[in-house]
Amino acid sequence: MKYDYKKQLRSFRYAWQGIWCCVGKEQNLSFHLIATVLVVVAGSMLHLSRMEWMVVTLCIGMVIAAELFNSAIEKLVDIVSPEWNPLAGKVKDIAAGAVLICAIAAGITGLIVFLPHIL
Repeated sequence: MKYDYKKQLRSFRYAWQGIWCCVGKEQNLSFHLIATVLVVVAGSMLHLSRMEWMVVTLCIGMVIAAELFNSAIEKLVDIVSPEWNPLAGKVKDIAAGAVLICAIAAGITGLIVFLPHIL
């Protein structure tokens, strides 16, 4: 069986298009990306260890991915239920709640990683 490299490259291109369609258009994603830049700059200045960078990177990825999932769910709900629907609103709220939980966990982890360097 022959591996289709072109198909694989198209998949990556579609994934990047999905990310870029949200950058600059989704306010919360923009906030998280700005926070990411600040965290990376602070981590560089504080000389985080390899393990600390791994934890910070996982937290950044978790929050950004959660925000992208949330954006996808919101767009899908808008297609399926274009008129206001209380259940559709709950679906959106639950997805936003998942992002909030990820962001809180990342924030707590950030405190655990950064505070010893700052103090």
